[in-house]
Amino acid sequence: MRYIGGMTTDDATAWAAFEARDRRMDGRVIVAVTTTGIYCKPSCPARRPLRENVRFFPDPAAARDAGYRACRRCTPDVVGRDAEAVTRAVALIEAADAGIALDALATAVGYAPHHFHRLFKRATGVTPAAYARAIRADRAATALSSGDSVTAAIYDAGYTAPSRFYATTADRLGMTPSAWKRGGAGVTIRWTVAATSLGPLLIAATDKGLCRVAFDEDEALLCARFPNAQIVRGGGALDKLAVRVVAEVESPGRHTDLPVDVRGTAFQEAVWQALRAIPKGETRNYAQIAAAAGSPSAVRAVGTACGANSVAVVIPCHRVTRSDGDIGGYAYGPERKRALLARET
Repeated sequence: MRYIGGMTTDDATAWAAFEARDRRMDGRVIVAVTTTGIYCKPSCPARRPLRENVRFFPDPAAARDAGYRACRRCTPDVVGRDAEAVTRAVALIEAADAGIALDALATAVGYAPHHFHRLFKRATGVTPAAYARAIRADRAATALSSGDSVTAAIYDAGYTAPSRFYATTADRLGMTPSAWKRGGAGVTIRWTVAATSLGPLLIAATDKGLCRVAFDEDEALLCARFPNAQIVRGGGALDKLAVRVVAEVESPGRHTDLPVDVRGTAFQEAVWQALRAIPKGETRNYAQIAAAAGSPSAVRAVGTACGANSVAVVIPCHRVTRSDGDIGGYAYGPERKRALLARET
């Protein structure tokens, strides 16, 4: 086991990434070939050598110190510069009082705009503009929860005018700014409890999508979670949605397009997006999810984001394991996690 680029990995994981030409591991491990004396990115397009002729290093400098030279085909030394540029761009976006144009952002980190747009999205899972929108929306949500003026909260969050907030943020907040400030007042949530082979499952949804899917919960817990919403039992649309959710419990991976209405920080939403991207029957460890979310060192924060997941099974945090492959924690117990994973294989 070794600690590489902010994430825990091992030779087996590194070799698997190299075999698969996994771009997500670029910048997190360096592959050196003893027969050629060359080191590469995991995603290098060159023909794969025999496993016994491969060594792994944490970074290009370590490979060079061991006597290897950089591959001219995949230019592994460039990866560190790419990662540094994305990190700098994230800092600039988060520090800005208003949005930063792509041209200005790319120029600030020394890249051509089109190339940096692709690079940023590959590293974080979202575009620079989407990341900036998420940051502004988080600020607005916080301000609306604590401030006295909706208009002041909108300007404080970095929007140039209230109309820009309503145009770009309403879908993400899932309700009007005033309703958000009042703790969700005015939002209708329909709910039901469905029987599954893993126990009773609470299913609740707004008109936008599922907002709570949880084992062993009931109306009282739902009301405590959403104290200012109108809580209503059942309804035809919810019944149809509940059938699909139950089917996902009994045979995971069948309904990957279930609509959700959940909100989190930009990082939490990046983690949830990474979770939904895990193919049926596969697992990822916390370090791999942190890397996919664009923050390789935030392994513990991934666990927190999984714990904040409000829609069990739909956002499949049961597919996340510890770095040693063990089952790890699960909000609804390890036995349910094992059962869900067993149904996917």
